Amino acid sequence: MKIRAGFHLGYECTQQTPMLLVLNIHPSRRADLLSDQTLTFDRPIEAWGYTDVFGNACSRIVAPPGLTTISTEFEIYDSGQPDIVPDDAVQHAINDLPDDVLVFLLGSRYCDTDRLADFAWARFSSTPLGWARVQAICDFVHDHITFDYLKADVLRTAHGGFTDKAGVCRDFAHLAIALCRCMNIPARYCTGYLGDIGVPIDPNPMDFSAWFEVFLGGHWHTVDARHNTPRIGRILMGTGRDATDVAMSTAFGPATLSRFEVITEEVPQEAVKAD
Repeated sequence: MKIRAGFHLGYECTQQTPMLLVLNIHPSRRADLLSDQTLTFDRPIEAWGYTDVFGNACSRIVAPPGLTTISTEFEIYDSGQPDIVPDDAVQHAINDLPDDVLVFLLGSRYCDTDRLADFAWARFSSTPLGWARVQAICDFVHDHITFDYLKADVLRTAHGGFTDKAGVCRDFAHLAIALCRCMNIPARYCTGYLGDIGVPIDPNPMDFSAWFEVFLGGHWHTVDARHNTPRIGRILMGTGRDATDVAMSTAFGPATLSRFEVITEEVPQEAVKAD
């Protein structure tokens, strides 16, 4: 299947403001592109790319004073298959984990494992190791938090989501990640596009989505505590310890997000044939 995706983001700056952007698709998906995916700006701005410590394709700019709009639009191939459910994926002993995976067992800015460890062990220590334990955590988080755009809070941590019992997709991901790490399951935060493909249309405006991955059986596996069901058409942009590492923009000065439009849609089969 073919998916069309992109965005228009407007930032209002009062002065020249250096910014880091995580707005390109992840290098692991670039082979699936059917058209170029590049960032464009409505003003003369120099952008240069770099790869961060997590392997994400990032950009650096200096936004001038005033309103700057950043855009991209592209088409990408997708298998059309839902997320894989690895029922038999085994949990590694910590001593057997690769060195670069160990960081995803540690607490981080939004995944405050120290405040959730006692609850996690009391709640999940009797569950089977491996995927069954991840699913038990996912089931709990899905039922515990109520999705509500009006309850979004960029300062809310995993423990905050646990106590508030409300939030947006990043809150589901942070809480599930923290609980997995408490149970010695490496987990990392993911951000990207997820359209309403194969599911009823969500009446809310399209947004970027957050989910997470766990390391079991020698591989990273996709998990989504908000939807708690395999979905079709994820387009990964970045992975990290939590939302801090893959924020769509990090501004080193005052910058107000004044425009936010995200597009993610399946290209109808008729249009694909016409191409």
